[in-house]
Amino acid sequence: MSEMVSAETLRAFIARCTTAAGVPASDAATVAGLMAEADLIGADGHGVFRLPQYIRRIRAGGMNPKAKPRIIEERPAAALIDGDNGLGHLAVTLAAETAIAKARTQGVAWCGVRMGNHAGPASLYARMPMAAGMIGLYLAVGSANHLPPWGGLELLLSTNPIAVAVPTEHEPPIVLDMATTVAAYGKVKVKAQRGEAMPEGWMIDKLGQPLLDPKRASEGLLLPIGGYKGYGLALIFGLLAGTLNGAAMGRDVVDFNADDTSVTNTGQAILAIDIAAFGDPAAFRARVDALARELRGSQRLPGVDRIFLPGEQSHATRTRRAAEGIPIPPPLRATLDGLAGELGVTPLFG
Repeated sequence: MSEMVSAETLRAFIARCTTAAGVPASDAATVAGLMAEADLIGADGHGVFRLPQYIRRIRAGGMNPKAKPRIIEERPAAALIDGDNGLGHLAVTLAAETAIAKARTQGVAWCGVRMGNHAGPASLYARMPMAAGMIGLYLAVGSANHLPPWGGLELLLSTNPIAVAVPTEHEPPIVLDMATTVAAYGKVKVKAQRGEAMPEGWMIDKLGQPLLDPKRASEGLLLPIGGYKGYGLALIFGLLAGTLNGAAMGRDVVDFNADDTSVTNTGQAILAIDIAAFGDPAAFRARVDALARELRGSQRLPGVDRIFLPGEQSHATRTRRAAEGIPIPPPLRATLDGLAGELGVTPLFG
């Protein structure tokens, strides 16, 4: 039975742990806020679940706790951020803030990241321009390769996600957040920790047979969305978020699930589009609202109770969890209690 914890309590715990691992307090607060937000929106494989892994990499020397992300290349509507091998949340936040500031004057701005690390769910960063009244788009190279080229067996690509966030006036915002594989690897890890089987269609083994045991995930291959089309998207997103920035792609990608000491050089990219450059923002938001209602109210197949738009369910999850708390399953609590003991900090439920 999961125990419930408030977002505020979770943020404070994450900040305690990251500070104890050597991260400056202001950076720890930024990371803690984003990780707790991941849990609030229901991205359980990318929130506090990842904390032990981050701390392990810091303590093993694979990640720089005192990193200072900085702009190393810049144009009026573009910038390249070097993450200094720190927590990925910090570098991508700087990229988002830079893109937003540039888009205010240029109408649109693209910022890339190199020398970053895993940064949580893609939607966190697409939502940053959206919170500033813009459209946000985020791409990333995943932090381990789990996808072969179409027809191949060698793992040369990752889940390479995309998120797009579009503001609305009264409706829940439109937020697409998806991997280019049928399931993100974080969901596989959550299944393994909870002792649950994977649905058929997530992974296959190297003989092409369905793989349902998440504890055997290292023996298998994630399946791309839409067959060869998902493979193509994974490649293109990786070129834009990784290769363009001088970040890792292909055989250069380090499996941060298995390697705590190597620098990952993770790449990400974020695009901010200022709606005002294309017309009245309020009128645009009203048109998005009207389209959302049109889609939701359209004729449904038999047995379908509701048509959802991207982001509606995470919006509802956030509302519910903000009021009722974030569920922490027993296996995760045991892991977090152990981490608190190692770091000498007050546990989450202390």
